[in-house]
Amino acid sequence: MSPVVKKKGEKFTLPSKYLLFILTILCVVLMILTFTTSALSTPLSYIAGTVVIPFEEGIAKLGGYLNEKTEMLQEIQALITENEALKEQVAELTNENIALQQERFELTNLRQLYELDAEYREYDKVGARIIAKDSGNWYNTFVINKGLDDGIAENMNVIAGAGLVGRVTSVGKNWAKVTTIINDNVSVSGMVLSTSDNIIVTGNLEMYADGLIEFSKLVDDENEVVAGDKIVTSNISDYYLPGILIGYISAINTDSNNLTKSGSVTPAVDFTHLEEVLVILEQKTIIKP
Repeated sequence: MSPVVKKKGEKFTLPSKYLLFILTILCVVLMILTFTTSALSTPLSYIAGTVVIPFEEGIAKLGGYLNEKTEMLQEIQALITENEALKEQVAELTNENIALQQERFELTNLRQLYELDAEYREYDKVGARIIAKDSGNWYNTFVINKGLDDGIAENMNVIAGAGLVGRVTSVGKNWAKVTTIINDNVSVSGMVLSTSDNIIVTGNLEMYADGLIEFSKLVDDENEVVAGDKIVTSNISDYYLPGILIGYISAINTDSNNLTKSGSVTPAVDFTHLEEVLVILEQKTIIKP
């Protein structure tokens, strides 16, 4: 048996040293042919053109695609970061805007109270903040944070905005309950300022849905009273000091008896938005016959 090839059944093996020798000779021959002739350049160029170059183009396209996607992801991340920053900025500006609106609203209220205090300077007054109210859309009854310790007593008049709010109906050590003129069945003896005619102004929560309350018992044979006339508290009122603005006549109707007139009044106070009020520290003196 040959020392190079060993047969084992149908198979044979070649020792590694002989295989390495053969491959080395083959590589040397190929190198010589490559440097001395162009016999292999054409096939190799063909192989490169059909296999390597398309492969490189594919790699280049894949790299460009991946680079484009990477840039797109970076842009998206930058937009997300910018969006979060803008959201925070919007939230801050919203909070600042709410605070400014609240301050403006409070400043307007305080300015109105200051002007009202000056208008009724003949009365001593104390300012109070509303701390509770009955359920509903309007301030028909509410509680303030001042009471007996501040000199407040029942039936003292309460003003805000441009005129009469109501009166104190119950009082505690450091609180007082106020019933307003828009509350159902609350009646105020009023007077038409331009003619001195007396009327009765009555609260009506159903009518106040349209911003109105009602008046009645007007005697006006000469038709002198017109829409827009001022209504103030009269000197014959049981609980209210005279001359406090109640509101303005908005509509007048002749009653079925043809002797009196009735209609509606627009209150001088916005009973939808109230925060601070002034309590007049003086009670109406009732002289009974």
